[in-house]
Amino acid sequence: MAYDVQICIDSGDPHVLADWWAEALGWEVESQDEAFIRDMIAKGHASEADTVVHRGELRWKPGVAIRNPGSPRVLFQLVPEKKTVKNRVHLDIRVGAEKIEAEVERLVAKGATVLHHGRQGPHSWITIADPEGNELCVCSD
Repeated sequence: MAYDVQICIDSGDPHVLADWWAEALGWEVESQDEAFIRDMIAKGHASEADTVVHRGELRWKPGVAIRNPGSPRVLFQLVPEKKTVKNRVHLDIRVGAEKIEAEVERLVAKGATVLHHGRQGPHSWITIADPEGNELCVCSD
């Protein structure tokens, strides 16, 4: 039996980080239904403390996801602790050899940090960290 997967990324500010990743990947941030959220609060299933206003919209505070058709959903979830050690899992963004430097420059301008350059045979990559320190690689293929 095969299963679908969702990728979860811990975050101190999931809505801001989801915006960053959606822009980095060219994906969409999932919309959240404000009427549904208000209904859940009115029925006592949630409280105002479970929500946040982000970019003028009421959203669930604990998390938000980004999507791209045909790709796994990526959920950014609120956690209290900051990242303290290297990720054991990371995402590779395959942009092609001719675009690596430009993509890294674009992401650094949006808050990423360059960590190191790598190469294995004809394959190359630049490992960077998002604004909260999560590693990702911008790859030639």
